[in-house]
Amino acid sequence: MSLIQRLHAAYARGADWLGAWVGPITLLCMRIWVALAFWHAGVVKFEDPMGTQFLFNVMYQVPVLPPNVAAVLGTWIELIVPWFIGLGLIGRPFALFLFVYNIIAFTSFPALWPHGFWAGLLNTSDFADHKIWGLMLLAVIAWGPGRLSLDALIGSAWRHWHVSGNNSAAV
Repeated sequence: MSLIQRLHAAYARGADWLGAWVGPITLLCMRIWVALAFWHAGVVKFEDPMGTQFLFNVMYQVPVLPPNVAAVLGTWIELIVPWFIGLGLIGRPFALFLFVYNIIAFTSFPALWPHGFWAGLLNTSDFADHKIWGLMLLAVIAWGPGRLSLDALIGSAWRHWHVSGNNSAAV
């Protein structure tokens, strides 16, 4: 085997290892980071309902929904959905849901984009947290919640049960 073939084989083994371990750990960290950010926002809203009502009636410009309905709905979304994201349960659909929710959140609060919305999209300072959360959620949408998730655990148990069920039926 030539030096180039050995280097290629070593590179492939390293890439496989990274994909098998670092990838799932990274997805887990991203899921937990986003889940904690949104859950903490929900806790703040829940602990101060009058302040939340004020924000939604005066500061936020949520489309379609009346401000009081948006306040209650937003609070409960931020208290419930992050648990699904953090645990990796029904990961892709909830990541997509929270991705859209994140877009609605930062577009509804013009104070987050002092340089204008379109300029804010292209700079690193305006609504930076929301951009980072969006990218993390996109990773979960693209690759799923990863091996370190309830989705993976349930999928593994389902495959095991399904294979065991087929083997016992053949007996």
